[in-house]
Amino acid sequence: MAAHRRHPATPNRVLLLLLGIISVLAACGGNDASPTATTPPPASGTMATPTSDTLSRGEAEKLFNYNRRRPLAITRQALTTRLSAQELRGVTVESITYASPKGGEVPALLVVPKRRGPFPGVIVQHGLPSTKEHFLPVGIDLARTGAVAILIDAPFNRPQQGTIRGDLSGTPKDRDEQIQLIVDLRRAVDLLIARPDVDADRLAYVGISYGAAMGGLLAGVKDRIKAYVLTVGDGGLVSHFTGPNDPQPPPSLSAEDWQRWLAAMRPIEPINFIGQATPAALLFQAGTKDELVPPEDARRYQQAARQPKEVRWYEAGHELNCTARKDMMAWLARHIGIDPTRYRCHP
Repeated sequence: MAAHRRHPATPNRVLLLLLGIISVLAACGGNDASPTATTPPPASGTMATPTSDTLSRGEAEKLFNYNRRRPLAITRQALTTRLSAQELRGVTVESITYASPKGGEVPALLVVPKRRGPFPGVIVQHGLPSTKEHFLPVGIDLARTGAVAILIDAPFNRPQQGTIRGDLSGTPKDRDEQIQLIVDLRRAVDLLIARPDVDADRLAYVGISYGAAMGGLLAGVKDRIKAYVLTVGDGGLVSHFTGPNDPQPPPSLSAEDWQRWLAAMRPIEPINFIGQATPAALLFQAGTKDELVPPEDARRYQQAARQPKEVRWYEAGHELNCTARKDMMAWLARHIGIDPTRYRCHP
């Protein structure tokens, strides 16, 4: 989930740096994994239930609504990447922006196979405080297997808009940014569908950590996506900061500010929406030794979802590895028709 655990206004910078490193390693595959666990780790402590103050369906539809007919206003940007020509073989990477219905521009990376389509389309969403660049290797791997991948920056990390905070504000502004992210992800679906080389019936979402939590909210909005891979995620920001092992309120916030933040975020908590994802298929991936998203938090998120879903546990921490990535590719092959034999893990 978030790189910091558990202070929204004053994140632990060591953990932030650690997750940034972890994110890059995880995106590239990491070291070869232990086998997939056949059973989840034993429960510890009291299992909290989803919050009861979620939005009604009508309220949610209004909150996340936008005008699909407005132009995407795509612009091409100069691409800056440290990846070598060898790492980029077989794919084309474009740096673009498109218009956000909530204002400003959405920075994105578009990764396209260098062969004839039509292809499935996949959205890849980064963790917190990460960026789309950290997960470009995931997009490249997906493109090599035969998918068009799009990666966007969350609103808290948009230099074009002067927003380079990179983490949470600890204020109700976090609510506005979470709503905007979901709307911008829905707009990314529009962008994929508008491409002649994308098959609109084969769309998927891959979210890692914070991106996995936000995938649950997007799935609950029911936006044309057939399959969701939710890797090392929990039920959202409220869940992330109010579990049995979390201090509350964070020492950086007054009790009043803390309650104001919780009240703003609870109605849009992903754990309250993921149960509405059906008929989309869900794959949950979690680590039994995850230090940033404890197994009890991951399990609570998984239990809130309905069928069809698969849950896979790995003897790993927040950084999963080759076995998890291979499992993801094989699962996506079944649901959207990529070619997993083209995937090569890079330890």
